[in-house]
Amino acid sequence: MPEFRKDIVTGRWVIIATERAKRPTDFALEPVENKSGQNCPFCPGNESKTPPEVLAYRVNGGAPNTPGWKLRVVPNKFPVLGIEGDLNKQGEGLYDKMNGIGAHEVIIETPQHEKTFDMLTEKEIEDVLWAFRDRVLDLKKDKRFKYILIFKNHGSAAGASLEHTHSQLIALPIVPKSVLQEVEGSRNHFANRERCIYCDIIRQEREEGVRVILENKDFVVIAPYAPRFPFETYILPKLHDSCFEEGKSYEYEALASIAKETLVRMTKVLDRPAYNIMIHTSPFGEEINDFYHWHIEIMPRLTKVAGFEWGTGFYINPTPPEEAAKFLREAVV
Repeated sequence: MPEFRKDIVTGRWVIIATERAKRPTDFALEPVENKSGQNCPFCPGNESKTPPEVLAYRVNGGAPNTPGWKLRVVPNKFPVLGIEGDLNKQGEGLYDKMNGIGAHEVIIETPQHEKTFDMLTEKEIEDVLWAFRDRVLDLKKDKRFKYILIFKNHGSAAGASLEHTHSQLIALPIVPKSVLQEVEGSRNHFANRERCIYCDIIRQEREEGVRVILENKDFVVIAPYAPRFPFETYILPKLHDSCFEEGKSYEYEALASIAKETLVRMTKVLDRPAYNIMIHTSPFGEEINDFYHWHIEIMPRLTKVAGFEWGTGFYINPTPPEEAAKFLREAVV
């Protein structure tokens, strides 16, 4: 029988359609392939095809915007928000509006076009995490911004317009609603129980074990109890930590290791799926707190959101998280 499951943090309901449960091989997938890098603006030698870099990690120094880099961050050539100007908040009758001010940057994760993110070494993934941190710490000095979303679209089905592996960040003058829901749900739980809700989730999931996929000394990977999508996966620090960009060096090393293993397993089990990755962290101004717990969400693009989901806000997921966790946990990689 199908089940309604409620996400304990946001209050969001999902439907686990157990009567039509799907195994990994039941999804109609178009595996993501990285082809030739000819004319790719993210490849070495094509630095002039992007805006000037704002950050680069280089092996032996070298001039900006030239080959020799191992990671490069550039403004998005087609940004969704503009960096220049004032917010100019104003009303228009009943309605509110403001200028589309923000920052939109691309993190080019490797000079090697043929590599996908799961193929990077742990050190290369750690460098990507440090680049995230460096850019957030720089951009949060701008008092117009309230939040920075770091995300990755892998594959055209997940919204990627270029094959060369990359991530993006967008600095926003408002906190996204999905993050606000998590923050408020966490704040309410803490007010009632004086405990972080994510710490409680980690404790219960590790005790039960059925939705735990992986863990190392510092992080745990779980299939959430009420996932919106098949094989939706969370990576969480084991110890309470509210802010991604304030992480310690050993945390990024451990995170790189477990993130790589998670994606290698997902790539193996689901045959190189498209996916989205997002980092959810505390909004600016309350980065260090006792109630919110930063985490990474990974969502393979195996199903499509249709009329029922848009009309009700309920997601239909044909794969119970317990089964998804079992497939990923037992994958031979």
